[in-house]
Amino acid sequence: MKPLFHHKSLSSLLLLTFLLPLHLQCNDNSASNQLSFPLEKRVKAGIVPAVIVFGDSIVDTGNNNYLETIFKVNYPPYGKDFFGGQPTGRFSNGKVPSDFIVEELGIKEVLRPYLDPSLGIEDLLTGVNFASGGGGYDPLTSELASVISLEEQIELFKEYIEKVKSMAGEEAANTILSKGLFIVATGSNDVTNTYFNNPLRKYHFDFDSYTSLMLRSASSFLQDLYNLGARRIGVFGVPPIGCLPSQRTLKGGTLRACAGNYNELAELFNTKLSMEINSLSHNLPFARMVYIDGYYLPLDIIQNPAKYGFDVSNIGCCGTGTIEVAFLCKYTCTNVSEYVFWDSFHFTENAYRIIVGDFLNKHMNYLLK
Repeated sequence: MKPLFHHKSLSSLLLLTFLLPLHLQCNDNSASNQLSFPLEKRVKAGIVPAVIVFGDSIVDTGNNNYLETIFKVNYPPYGKDFFGGQPTGRFSNGKVPSDFIVEELGIKEVLRPYLDPSLGIEDLLTGVNFASGGGGYDPLTSELASVISLEEQIELFKEYIEKVKSMAGEEAANTILSKGLFIVATGSNDVTNTYFNNPLRKYHFDFDSYTSLMLRSASSFLQDLYNLGARRIGVFGVPPIGCLPSQRTLKGGTLRACAGNYNELAELFNTKLSMEINSLSHNLPFARMVYIDGYYLPLDIIQNPAKYGFDVSNIGCCGTGTIEVAFLCKYTCTNVSEYVFWDSFHFTENAYRIIVGDFLNKHMNYLLK
């Protein structure tokens, strides 16, 4: 395997050719935006001892801070509403799904990145985050962005398990594996950048063959997790990519409509992913795997923002809201609670809160059986 985090074989020109389109694309909590997982059903930390997360910028809580990549957001205005305005590398104004999951399950307030050198034993025993913004299921996605691929995230996870064994013993590690909750959320960058903006993919694959390539990677990753001992696994589907503010601007015409072909590719992959997860869950002994809707609920929030307590869903809060992401975000809107999107690519904390609440309500009872 290639050394972790170093992709020196790529030319600077190739990297910049890829990065430019990605970057171009790329608090007050009202009652309607609170998590709805009923109090009496909340899970005690003893039942779910740890949460382990893999994926991309939707769930990354700061791993990219420790990489040689421009895909990092450890500067203002990111983190504007995170514990008094602390930029931590989360691609939002505040918490991301990883944080809300551990918070709602009563484990801890936030999920820290595995690469954080200040992690202590308590952090390790209650779960860590391996996600890396800019990555995807397609190995090419992470390679071009110089971020942590899923293959490398698995290697880091193996290292993590060995650390837990050495610090707390074999039984503690086995408990995390058998009773912990494992979350996977990635695929957006495969669609927006690697497929539609890279000739190495777009001109060699049609929608069906490319989503099959993504699926093979996803299935292999999930089986690797299972073979390492993970049993409770939730996998988010790809969001309605064509309705992100950046895609409306770049591909939606003068009216900035949702880009239909982007959504079509996302839906096709989600259909295949859902079927594969059902198959794995039924065929792997003691596995509890669920497909988590990452498409239709976000789409409904975008199409009917008032229903969820929002006013604006076609632009983001930072910059003009139409195209800016990461270092292009220089200023923000005056009231982020009105917005579905934080930048042109990522949701706000309040939108993520709703999505996580829906996941917990629909799937936790099954995952805990």
